[in-house]
Amino acid sequence: MTDIKAAFQNGKAFIPFVTAGDPDLETTEKLLITMSESGADIIEIGIPFSDPIAEGVVIQEADLRALASGTTTDKIFDMVKRIRPQVKCALATMTYMNPIFAYGTDKFMAKCSECGISAVIVPDTPFEEKDELKPYCDKHGIELVSLIAPTSHDRIRMIAEEAQGFVYCVSSMGVTGVRSEITTDVGEMVRLVKSVSDIPCAIGFGISTPEQAEKMAQSADGVIVGSAIVKIIAKHGRDCIQPVCDYVKQMKEAIM
Repeated sequence: MTDIKAAFQNGKAFIPFVTAGDPDLETTEKLLITMSESGADIIEIGIPFSDPIAEGVVIQEADLRALASGTTTDKIFDMVKRIRPQVKCALATMTYMNPIFAYGTDKFMAKCSECGISAVIVPDTPFEEKDELKPYCDKHGIELVSLIAPTSHDRIRMIAEEAQGFVYCVSSMGVTGVRSEITTDVGEMVRLVKSVSDIPCAIGFGISTPEQAEKMAQSADGVIVGSAIVKIIAKHGRDCIQPVCDYVKQMKEAIM
């Protein structure tokens, strides 16, 4: 069993996201260690990119802050490799096709493996184009996480049949960001996945409160939260460690 699937074995998984390098890599380093100690089951590490098409304003601005602080993909890999023994949970990276291609796909997946990242999430890679990445993921033992959306409909079963790690269920149309209400029938999305595979399903996009997390966890195996955490980091800067960890504990308790 991979450490990604193992993350779903002890109840519902909480999966927080942070943009690496926001406000700087030293802060990200502390966050990865302390979030893993606070209840995170998998941490998504966002690689800052100038054109993150799936992200709303909150994460767009975090990407710009991270790039302005001098964050690079190599610096992120070096940091993760250095602290990996202190991080108790599984790690995934969230990025886009452009940064992977620019870095070199084979080299990117090799670096993920070398530093202890177990999965990649690439929102702008449709199912039909996954072979641009999958052979390199397979070569280096990296799981390519598939995304499904409310508009995936009949494609959900097709995607689920070949999914690895977990299925990322996008709860709402549009980009990432805090939403006051999530009206998508996520239970039906999960049911379609489970009809062809026992792979874990985690729901993301728009979840920010313990109440939302608890509700989503009733339908899925895990909950993903990004923008709400990035907003805390934006508010507190380098002093964000304790507020973020308090939030992670609160969200984890809500879905247990």
